[in-house]
Amino acid sequence: MPPRRAPSLSSVAQSRPPSPSAGDEEEIPFFDTVDELQQHGINVQDILKLKSAAINTVCGVTMTTRRQMLKIKGMSEAKVEKIKEAAAKILGSSFATGVEVQDKRKRVNSISTGSKAVDLILGGGIMSQSISEVYGEFRTGKTQLAHTMSVVAQLPPELGGASGKVAYIDTEGTCNFVVDRQCILIFLTGTFRPDRIRSIAVRFGVDGNMALENILYARAFNSEHQMELINECSLRFAEDKDFKLLIVDSIMALFRVDYSGRGELSERQQKISILLTNQVQSDPGATMTFVAGGALKPIGGHILSHASATRMFLRKGRAEERVAKLVDSPDRPESEASYKLDEGGWADV
Repeated sequence: MPPRRAPSLSSVAQSRPPSPSAGDEEEIPFFDTVDELQQHGINVQDILKLKSAAINTVCGVTMTTRRQMLKIKGMSEAKVEKIKEAAAKILGSSFATGVEVQDKRKRVNSISTGSKAVDLILGGGIMSQSISEVYGEFRTGKTQLAHTMSVVAQLPPELGGASGKVAYIDTEGTCNFVVDRQCILIFLTGTFRPDRIRSIAVRFGVDGNMALENILYARAFNSEHQMELINECSLRFAEDKDFKLLIVDSIMALFRVDYSGRGELSERQQKISILLTNQVQSDPGATMTFVAGGALKPIGGHILSHASATRMFLRKGRAEERVAKLVDSPDRPESEASYKLDEGGWADV
């Protein structure tokens, strides 16, 4: 059964008025799929090869180096050059005037975190067309933020959402051992909890089953499997424009176990908000420096820090209070806001 569309405002209010600028903007494609290359002389077999390598958009062709494309089975230098030329014809010049960039920025939307105070320091919430990383210690609310935004993203824009579906990749979890006579059964469970989604949905007046129906969930078991799931998401996002939020909870957990991996999240994110949660580790060398988090630093080093446009550090406050510190943002000043965790997810203190 195909997934349902995101719930309309009718599930949280009497009726949903049309979006202010939805009329024309919804008709404008934010990216071209690689199928468009067929109109420029690229055969179907080569297009399928691109898709098998998780290159699903024309922009993705431009972002992939020739060296990487030559690693795709069946790709020759002549084919790669022809594909690159076809992509250049479709996309045109990569340069744009400042006014054109400003017009494109008007398409950026934000998804609320559930806390108005945190939304304020973020400029409205987690932004689309960029990657946001949230890191902090245990029990600071990283996974709770992921659950909260999984529901909020389905709300209409006037309620802080994006009227869309959510893809949720879960890399965290525990091992449960069950001894059954002659064998030991091992169950790997993630941290995604449908019951939490239901309780958060109640807060926002959304039907719990509808909210769960619009969340595409996958459990990653190792770093290689995680990358395969991300590549599958890129294909789904290219085919289904209803997806508005990708959550990876957490981005480096499995790479930390397996090896020091890559931080590649290609820009299939024209209308997608990407939220990454991350763990922290002790950094003895930071005790004498004025670094956000003191002796704690996010896993992933500079590779992940440069991949994320917005970075937010979470720490525990007094009693039930939690503090979010905006560490890095392209257009917002460094600042802090308090929030708390309750049955409805992230909320104001």
